Parts: sequence; C-alpha cells; structure tokens
Amino acid sequence: MTQRFIVTIILLLTFCLGLQAQSVPEKPTGTAFIVVSKMEQTLRVYDRDAAGDTVLVAQFPCCMGKNKGNKQRRGDMRTPESPAGKPFKITMIQDASTWRHDFHDGRGNIKAYGHWFLRLETPGHRGIGIHGSTNNENTVPGRASEGCIRLLDQDIITLKERFAYVGMPVTIQGEEQAPFDWEKRVRAAKDE
Repeated sequence: MTQRFIVTIILLLTFCLGLQAQSVPEKPTGTAFIVVSKMEQTLRVYDRDAAGDTVLVAQFPCCMGKNKGNKQRRGDMRTPESPAGKPFKITMIQDASTWRHDFHDGRGNIKAYGHWFLRLETPGHRGIGIHGSTNNENTVPGRASEGCIRLLDQDIITLKERFAYVGMPVTIQGEEQAPFDWEKRVRAAKDE
C-alpha cells in the first residue's frame, strides 16, 4: 500500500467515526506547553494550531510526589506547584539512561529515570524534573516519587522527541486545582 492510500484511509475513518484529526507535530514547535494536573495525575501537552487556537496534542498518566501539597523543603516528598501565572520552564534535556538511584526500599541502587530527564527551573528547589520510570512503571499513575514527575518510559521518549524543548513552559497545578477554564473548552472541543 502506498503512503497516500494509508493516509486517505485514516482520514476516511476519522471522518466516519466523527473524530477530530489533530495535527500532531513531528518535532517540537517552540510554542507547545505542558500542564500537569496533580488532581488527575496527568501531564498534558498543548500547542497552537494553524488558526492560532490552543489544542490538546498529547496526554500521559504521571506519578507525583508521595506527599500531597506544595514542596516546602528538600526531602519532603512533594512535587512543587507553579505560582499563579508563572509556569516553570524546562532548562535542560538530559540523557538519563544510565542514571541510578537508591530509593531506600531494599532494591538498592537501580536504574530509575528512563531515557530522559527534563530538568525544570523550580525556584527554591533543585533536582526537580520530568523523567521516565525504569523499574517503577507500576507507580504510574500514582503518588510515589520524591518530588519529580514520573512518566512511563515510552511516554518520556515520546514527550522528548515530539514536544519538549529548552524553555518550554510547564505549569504544575495543586491537588485541589480544577482544570483551567480554557482547558475545559479545549478538551470539550476535542471530544466533539
């Protein structure tokens, strides 16, 4: 089958099933941004379409810090929350495929970060990022990290390869924070 034929079938199925085709970028666009919901234990990637409208382009289940609430100090096992209107930013995208960590749970010093670590600028706190879950995939979604945002290994690869870029805004919402009004509209439009 030719590529054109396959694309035609996909478009036809999309139309017949009443699904909206979202154009998903092959590479980071520089306009995408992330919203992490502690309440829903979900990381969502939003971008702008050709008309300039915000669209949901990807979502992944995620694991948060073991303890609820905003991070106060090192070792409190909480994920930091973004101040209103001031998202965090990705400052580095690092190969973490050989990184090891001892969670002090009897498993010893194990590979724990997946392939990538997206380091976040979180004023007042160091070492916070979005990473994979090697040897911890059963914790996603959930609450088991020391403060980072943990994705499934395949999801961190997809996030890095398709969407993430240095400078990308990342908003982390608190446990009681409902989705933004604009998020509700975007999700409703995607479901229509």
